[in-house]
Amino acid sequence: MKAINAKEFSEMDKLSEKGEPFIFIIDFLKQNILLFTEDELNKKPDILVHFQNYRNYTPETSLNKKIHLQSFPETFESYKKGFDLVMENLQFGNSYLINYTRKTKIETNLTLRDIFYHSEAKYKICYKNDWVFFSPEVFIKIENQRISTFPMKGTIDADIPDAENILKNDPKEKAEHYTVVDLLRNDLSMVADDVKLVDFQRIDYLKTLKKNLYTMSSEIEGIIKPSFQNKIGSIMQKLLPAGSILGAPKDKTQEVILKSESYDRGFYTGVCGYFDGKDLDSGVMIRFIENEGNQFYFKSGGGITHQSDAYAEYQEMINKIYVPVY
Repeated sequence: MKAINAKEFSEMDKLSEKGEPFIFIIDFLKQNILLFTEDELNKKPDILVHFQNYRNYTPETSLNKKIHLQSFPETFESYKKGFDLVMENLQFGNSYLINYTRKTKIETNLTLRDIFYHSEAKYKICYKNDWVFFSPEVFIKIENQRISTFPMKGTIDADIPDAENILKNDPKEKAEHYTVVDLLRNDLSMVADDVKLVDFQRIDYLKTLKKNLYTMSSEIEGIIKPSFQNKIGSIMQKLLPAGSILGAPKDKTQEVILKSESYDRGFYTGVCGYFDGKDLDSGVMIRFIENEGNQFYFKSGGGITHQSDAYAEYQEMINKIYVPVY
């Protein structure tokens, strides 16, 4: 496996210690890091970026075409081969939560830029004609040396009667959410003091073309340790990969993921962010479409615990294939 890119993490530290704004994009395995100052990004019209407090493009007018999106999921039998390996490792005690993902062939009359310009999401990037994502998931925020993280885990069809209560009280979804909250609380404790849970099992509504969803998230916060203050690179190197898209414990779970998933995640489930010279906003790169030889693939998945049902997880993976363009 290629080594972690320590040089770029060090460069991120230098920029944040100087108080110079920058944008970063980090892949799942921390091997490829794209790092730009605002001036550098302004000279790259083929990279479009949208964060909650920063964008480098002019919004386009309304989309004048009827949207077509069709997915071609792998068979359940194919999905289950990797799922069975995941379950085997859970049963052996090698992990207690594994985020298992797949890539699905899709066809759409939208370009990657169409999807970027017209999708509704907290975090969006269109990288050349290679990939685009539109993510609702915050990774960490830093404001006045207070660091917060917002693990998102748990999804349900919003049209099911009493869906919110079902999601909050489903044994499998609860176990998954509790595990990720505990993992992220421990992760944050590596770089922060006074870590505490400030919001638990918040339910958010997510509108999609095919199926409306409820998602469940929590909020954890702390005060950055003196040794990590103004060192964005060191913080990211310590916290990544993001626990919500990996599982626990991290090292062994990553090994299982690399064996069970029959593709490279690349930048999918990595992290991107904007440092404004003082504070940081960052997101997890989920809801991801990649262009491979002019064929689009949608990458999606979910957390697997020993309580998971293979067919239900297969359906959840398919349900997450959407574009938030209306």
